[in-house]
Amino acid sequence: MIIQHQPPLHLTYCLNIHPGESWAENFAALQEKVLAVKERVAPGQWFGLGLRIARQAAAELTARPELRAQALAFFHEHQLYPFSINGFPYGQFHAGPVKESVYAPDWRSPARLHYSLELADLLASWLPIGMDGSISTVPGSFKSWITTDSDRDAIVDHLAAAVAYLSALHEDTGREIHLGLEPEPACFLETTAETIDFFENHLFTGATTEVARILKCYRSDAEVLVRRHLGVCFDTCHVALQYEDLATSFRAYRQAGIRISKVQISAALQARATPESFAALAPFAEPVYLHQVKARDRSGAPFEWVDLPAALAEAPLIPDLDTLRVHFHVPLFFTENGPLFSTSNTLTPEFFRELRSGTSPHLEIETYTFDVLPPGVHPGDLVESIAREYAWLLPHLQ
Repeated sequence: MIIQHQPPLHLTYCLNIHPGESWAENFAALQEKVLAVKERVAPGQWFGLGLRIARQAAAELTARPELRAQALAFFHEHQLYPFSINGFPYGQFHAGPVKESVYAPDWRSPARLHYSLELADLLASWLPIGMDGSISTVPGSFKSWITTDSDRDAIVDHLAAAVAYLSALHEDTGREIHLGLEPEPACFLETTAETIDFFENHLFTGATTEVARILKCYRSDAEVLVRRHLGVCFDTCHVALQYEDLATSFRAYRQAGIRISKVQISAALQARATPESFAALAPFAEPVYLHQVKARDRSGAPFEWVDLPAALAEAPLIPDLDTLRVHFHVPLFFTENGPLFSTSNTLTPEFFRELRSGTSPHLEIETYTFDVLPPGVHPGDLVESIAREYAWLLPHLQ
């Protein structure tokens, strides 16, 4: 939905909350869930879409132009406008173990490149005239998978190939599509500093050289294209997990000249390190998603675990541990449940002022974990819960 016109600001929610790997399942969710949310949040208004299209659905849409046309007609009929796609999960994302497989194939693989470009073609065919489109994607890879310079260079080369393609797509269609690498704990890119370093010392250098080679253009022109078509997906849950200040991180990207392709507004679980908290966190150690944990002791020293079960086994043994933050997306309106609370308190007025500045016109609510929330915490009806997230967020953006 349109939050403001000058500078432009658009808000959606990420459809990765709705299970489905095929286009038929995705289309059913649009008909049954999205329209119901729209009726509660923006009746009679144009409603932005943050699509989630898995590899299977992307292949189906690519092979069958009539499905793409059907989707476009549906969007027009119901005042829906897609402006973003979550291209992070390649395959299954619900109803079974996902864990670190969500990062595969990573950006070392031609399969990740091919899939991302399919998404770009689809988005370009659906975007409103004059509007750019964002695609969020994995932050290169899972950190432990990258062991050599060759691994890193493969990531750079495939991202350069993506830039060259997106540049040609822009020239051919007039649609500007940008990829947002989404820093996340335990990944190749996780902190703001790591991400800025990768852009400055590898993408604005090595990728620029490769784009210039592919397109046979001047290096200065290639760097403009890299900065236009590559950026970051700024997930507030992930930034908070690093104990980073959101507004400071946001400004750091802007000052480095790195495009903020999309902002995902989300919150993580947070707790004090007490026996009561550890007991309350136990039901969140579920088998589907990876729940990375970051912690600090009273001196500020950091601790981290790749998944919540390991943290629950080791954290109670660490003296003077103070707080834990868990990569488990909870609804924005979640305040507390016993000793548990959330990182929504890091979404400060200063950060919302940064958002209203229009640095990134694309905002997306991203709480995808409703189907694995423990019964005592689950807020109930999904459509009503999504509407409640809008109701929580909108006053902060106005």
